[in-house]
Amino acid sequence: MTRQFFGFSVFIFLLSLARIPLFADTTNADLVKSVVLENNVAYLRVGDVGKNLAEEVQSAQKALAATNKIAGTVLDLRFADGDDLAAAKAAADLFAAKKLPLAILVNRETRGAAAALATALREARDGLVFGGATTELKPDIAVAVKIADEKRYLENPYAALAQSETNSGASTNNFSPFIDHTSEADLVREKIKDGDKDESSMPPRPTEPQKPFIHDPVLARAVDLIKDLAVTRHQSQS
Repeated sequence: MTRQFFGFSVFIFLLSLARIPLFADTTNADLVKSVVLENNVAYLRVGDVGKNLAEEVQSAQKALAATNKIAGTVLDLRFADGDDLAAAKAAADLFAAKKLPLAILVNRETRGAAAALATALREARDGLVFGGATTELKPDIAVAVKIADEKRYLENPYAALAQSETNSGASTNNFSPFIDHTSEADLVREKIKDGDKDESSMPPRPTEPQKPFIHDPVLARAVDLIKDLAVTRHQSQS
C-alpha cells in the first residue's frame, strides 16, 4: 500500500513538472504587439483589456519613443475582448494624457471592455474610430473588410491578398484612398508619354526597389490620417 502511494505521488509530481511549460507558453499579455509603422506611427494591438493593459501600453510607448519621434498612435482593438472596465478606463485616461493623434481600429468582433475603451476614447474626442461597426459603436470612418481578410492582415499588414480574396467594398469607403505609392520612375515615364521630354534625353536611372506599403485597408487609412495630422501640426508650428 505504501509503495503504491509513493509511486502515485511521484507520478503526480512529474506530471506537474510537465505542465509548467504548457501554462507558461499559453499565457497571453494584454498588449499583443507594439511596433513603429512608416517611421513615426506607433502601432499597438490589444488582445484583451485586462488589469495590466495601461501599464503595458505605457511601457510600449516609452520603448517606441526612445528610438523614434512618434507622431501619433494606432490602437488596434479588432478582435479584442475583455471584462475589466476599470482597466478600460485606465487605458483611456492614459491615451487622453498623451495629446497626440490617435486612431482606434474596431470591427464587429470587438467586444466587452475593448468596445467600452473605444467608446470612451471616441466620446472624449481623444481619437477617431476606423473599421466596422461593433454592437455598441459605429465608427467615424467606416471601412468594410471581410473578417477572414482582417485576420490575415493582422498577421502581416503588408501582404497583398489574391484579387479573388479581396472585397470590393473597400473601394467605396467614405475616406481618402490609399497613399499614392507611385514611384519617381513612374512619374518620369508618364511625362515622357505625355511628350514633355524625349526618352533619349533622359539620363538612365538605377532601378529602385519598391517600398513596401500597407495593404490592410483599415490600418492604411488610420496611418494616413496620423501622418497627415503630423504634417499639419508641423506646418502650424513653423
